[in-house]
Amino acid sequence: MAGTFASVRDRLPEGVRPYFEAAPFAALFLGMSSGFPYAMIGATLTTRLAQDGIDKKSVTTFALVFLAYNFKFLWAWVVEGVRLPLLGRLGQRVSWMLFTAALVIAAVINLGLTDPKADIMAVAFAAIFVGVAGATFDIVIDAYRIELLEPRQLGVGAGMSQYGWRIGAAGAGALALVAADPMQWNLGWDAAYMLCGVFALPAAITALVMGEPARHKEVAARKSLKTLGTAIIGPFAEFLQRSGAWLVLLFILLHKIGDTLANLTLRLLFEDLGYSNTEIAIYDVGVGFWALLAGIFVGGVLYAKLGLKRSVLLSLILMAVSNFSFAALAAVGHSNTGMALAIGFENFASGIGGVCVVAYFSALTDLRFTAAQYALISAFASIVGRFLTGTTAGALIESFGYVNYYLFTTAIALPGILLFWLMMRAGLIDASIGTAGTERAKD
Repeated sequence: MAGTFASVRDRLPEGVRPYFEAAPFAALFLGMSSGFPYAMIGATLTTRLAQDGIDKKSVTTFALVFLAYNFKFLWAWVVEGVRLPLLGRLGQRVSWMLFTAALVIAAVINLGLTDPKADIMAVAFAAIFVGVAGATFDIVIDAYRIELLEPRQLGVGAGMSQYGWRIGAAGAGALALVAADPMQWNLGWDAAYMLCGVFALPAAITALVMGEPARHKEVAARKSLKTLGTAIIGPFAEFLQRSGAWLVLLFILLHKIGDTLANLTLRLLFEDLGYSNTEIAIYDVGVGFWALLAGIFVGGVLYAKLGLKRSVLLSLILMAVSNFSFAALAAVGHSNTGMALAIGFENFASGIGGVCVVAYFSALTDLRFTAAQYALISAFASIVGRFLTGTTAGALIESFGYVNYYLFTTAIALPGILLFWLMMRAGLIDASIGTAGTERAKD
C-alpha cells in the first residue's frame, strides 16, 4: 500500500504530494463515513420535515438531536478501553470501526422507515438513535485518524478528512434528495435512507486495509473500580493540568457558535426561497464540492506557510464572513447565482477551517487518551450553537427574518476570534499542544 502511494505521489507536483501519502489519503475515506450520519439527521431530515408540513419551531427543535455528538465524551472511554468479543482480535480501533459502522447503517435505515406525518415522536427517537450511533462512529474515526497520521501530516490529514466529510455529507444528502424527489427517482424517503447506508463502508474498508494505527497506545484492561475511574477521569484531568487549559476550552466552546447557527438552518432558508430538491443538490454537491476542494488546498498552503496560529486566526475570520453571505442571499431572494456564490464561499472558508482548526484540535490530544480527549474537544466545539439552534433558531428567524438572523450569526462569531488572538499573544496556543502534535510513530 505504502509503495503504491509513493509511486503515484512522486509523479505529482510537489505541493500536491502530501495529500497523496497513504495516511492523509486514508483520512479522506474516514471523513466520508463520518459526514453521512450528520447529513441524515441534519439537512436531509430538515428538508423532509419541511416538505411534510412540520412547522419551523418543531423542525429546528430537531437540532437538539445533535447534542448526542456533544455528549459523546461521556462514553468515549468505552471505545478506548473495552475490547469487543471476536472482532477484538482485529485490533481495538479496527474492531470498533466495524461494529459502529454496522450500528450506524441500522440506525439510518430505521430513521428512513419512520413517517413524520404519522408519528413525529417516533421520528425523534429514531433520529436520536442515529445521533448516538453517529457520535460513537465519530469517536472511533477521529481517534483512528489522529493515531494514523504523523505530527507533520495533521494539517493535510485534517484537510483530507474535512474534504471527505463534505463528500459524505453532501453525497448522502444529494442521494437522498434525488432518490426521494417525485420529479426524479421517486423512490420515497425510506428507500432513500437505505441507499445512503453505503456511506458507512469507506471507513470500515479503510480500517481493514490500513490495520491498527502505528501511534495507537493500548489501554490497560479495566480490572477494578479504581482503574475504571482512572480511565474515565484521567483524560480530562491530564488536559486540564495544561497551561491555559480553561481558556482553550472556552475558545473551543465559542469559536463555532455562529457557524453552527447558520449551517443548521440553511435548508429552511432554501425551502422558503423556493429552491427545489434538485437545485439544492446541484449547488451543495456541485458548486460546494469544487469550492471546498479549493479551500482545502488553500488551507494546506496557508497552514504550511503561515503556521498553525496565524492560519487558524485567518480561517476563523473567513468562516465568520461566510455567514454574512447568507444574509446577502436572503436579501436578494431566489437567485441561482446568489446561491452559488454563498454556497461557494461558505465551502471555501470551511475547507480552510477544516485544515487549520481541525489540525489544531487534533494536536491538542495526548496519544494515551486520543479517543476521549478528541471527543471532549469536538463535543465542546459546537454544543452551544446546537443548543441555541434547537431552542431558539426557529423563533429568531420568525422574529428577525432571515437577513437579520444571518447578520446575528456573523456578529456572534467575533468573541471566538478575539479570544484566539489573545491566546496567541499570551503564548497559550503552543503551551496547549499534546503528544499527538509532537510524537512520531516508532519505527
